[in-house]
Amino acid sequence: MKKYILKRILLIIPILLGVSFIVFSILSLTPGDPARLMLGVGASEEALNGLREELGLNRPFLTRYFDYMAGVFHGDFGISYRTKLPVFEEISVRFPVTLRLALLAIGMVTVFGILLGVLAAVKQHKITDYILSVFAMLAASVPGFWLGLMMTLLFALQLKWLPSYGLDSWKSYVMPVIALSLPSLAELMRMTRSTMLETIRQDYVRTARSKGVMERRMLLRHALKNALMPIITVIGSNFGSLLGGAVVIETVFSLPGIGNMIVTSIRTKDVPQVMAGTMFIALMFCLVLLVVDVAYALIDPRVRTRYESGGKKEATRA
Repeated sequence: MKKYILKRILLIIPILLGVSFIVFSILSLTPGDPARLMLGVGASEEALNGLREELGLNRPFLTRYFDYMAGVFHGDFGISYRTKLPVFEEISVRFPVTLRLALLAIGMVTVFGILLGVLAAVKQHKITDYILSVFAMLAASVPGFWLGLMMTLLFALQLKWLPSYGLDSWKSYVMPVIALSLPSLAELMRMTRSTMLETIRQDYVRTARSKGVMERRMLLRHALKNALMPIITVIGSNFGSLLGGAVVIETVFSLPGIGNMIVTSIRTKDVPQVMAGTMFIALMFCLVLLVVDVAYALIDPRVRTRYESGGKKEATRA
C-alpha cells in the first residue's frame, strides 16, 4: 500500500510539468504584451524595451519556460508583474478563501446529494422520485455563473437579504456555495440513486429483509455501505472540480480567492501568478484523487487485500 501511494505521488510530477507547459504555452502564444499592459498605451518604446528586458520577455520561449521551472523547483514561483510581490505569498493569503468555498460546497453536495439520491431510490417510480429526477436534470443543466447572477438580482438587489460581493460575513458564502455546488449535487444525486437501486436488488439485501432487519438499518449498514465506492469517486472528482470551478464563481461574486486572482492575472498577462495559481489547483486536484484511492482501501477490504498481496508478490520475487 505504501509503495502504491509513493508511485501515485511520483506520478504527480509529470502531471504538473504537463500542466505548466500547456499553460505557459497558451500565455506565450495569445496576443498581448505584459509590458504595454503594465506601462499603459502612452509608454515610450524605450521604456517598453527596458521592461521587457527586465522581465525576460525578449528571451526565447523555451528559455523562459525552463528558467521559470528551475525557479519553481527551488521554491521560487516568481514575482507578480502587477503587485511586485512574491506570488507564493499572495497564493497563501487567497487559498484559504478558495478552500473554504470548496469545502462548504462539497459538504453541501455530499450531504444533500446522498440523502436525496437514497430517497429517490427508495421511492422509485413514485411522485417523490419524479420530482427529484426533474430537479436533478434542471440543476445539472443550469450554468453556475448564470445561477449566481440570477441569485444576485433576486436576493441581493431585490430582496436585499444577502450581500452581492465580498466576504463581510457568513452570509457572503451562501450564494457562491449554492451556485458552485448545485451541478455537482445533481450529479452525485443521480449516481447515488442508480447505485442504490442496483444494490438494493442484490440477494443479501433480500435476505436481510426476510430476516426482519429494520429498513433504515438495512439501507444504511448494508445497501449504502456497499454502494459507496462509485459515490466516493464522484465526491473526490467533484471536489477537485469545485476547486477549479471556483475560478468563475469567485469572479461573479468578487471573492478574494485564487480563482479571482487567476482571472485578473490573465487579463494583465501576469504570467507568474497564472502559472502558480493553475499549478497549485492542479496539485490539489491530484492530491484529492490520491485521497480517494486511499479511501477505497479503507472502505473495501478487497481493495486493501489486492494492494497488500501485490506488495507481497513483489517482495517474494525479489
